[in-house]
Amino acid sequence: MKIIKILGVSVMALGLTSCVSKKQYDALSSNYKQCIENIGERQREIQDLKSQNSALSGENNLLKSQHDALKSSLDACLSNTGKSSANIDKLVGEINASNSYIKQLISNNAKNDSLNMALSNKLKRSLDNVADDDVQVKVLKGVVMISLSDKMLYKTGDYNVLPAAQEVLGKVAKVINDYDKYSVLIEGNTDNAALSSPNLPRDNWDLSALRGTAVAKVLQTQFGVDPARMTAGGRSEYNPKATNMSVSGRAENRRTEIIIMPKLDEFMKLMDITPKK
Repeated sequence: MKIIKILGVSVMALGLTSCVSKKQYDALSSNYKQCIENIGERQREIQDLKSQNSALSGENNLLKSQHDALKSSLDACLSNTGKSSANIDKLVGEINASNSYIKQLISNNAKNDSLNMALSNKLKRSLDNVADDDVQVKVLKGVVMISLSDKMLYKTGDYNVLPAAQEVLGKVAKVINDYDKYSVLIEGNTDNAALSSPNLPRDNWDLSALRGTAVAKVLQTQFGVDPARMTAGGRSEYNPKATNMSVSGRAENRRTEIIIMPKLDEFMKLMDITPKK
């Protein structure tokens, strides 16, 4: 409502430029543009939250189905007087353990999703001045994925990181260092254009792997990211996001992805809360 009021005032001001000074007009115009940008950012956040809610609803429905199946088993057991009370007690214990596990799993998933969304929003705000076709930030399957275009990072067919990319990598590193409980996976990707050379990079496998490790080295040496948290490698042309039949598709496939995700020991903690048999 506040944004709408501001927009209304701004529009009225723009329509009455003859009644105000140029300085006042410029200030109102700047305020109007900022409001438009803020609305765009809020709309993007709403779409992210809708996607997150849809995924959680699917998980919740699956867990409810499992719970109903266990309850049906218990009802069948109770109706069968030929079964011993010991078996009934065992089944009740399994259901209680399962319910406890489901509640804890939902709690952990919700906490992890909230952290990922906060991390993603922080990255988007930090990289707001970078072109969308150069940097994309998404929350996907429980991880935060940053996709960087090759034209921003490297020269064609090369793997040395360009000086112009330092600013973007510095902003990414700042968020990575703030979330120091997360692991970082860096993957180089190429299109399917053949690369053949007696020297490095010899082919797309070499190029993708060298690009991934080059970004990891910059994050480590220039911006202090702990190398123990990082894994770097390449996927060559075998993980395309778009068709290689078009120029735009090949450009989208030539990317380096920085994936920020919970450390392995955090997943192991989830394993430890599985109901005992």
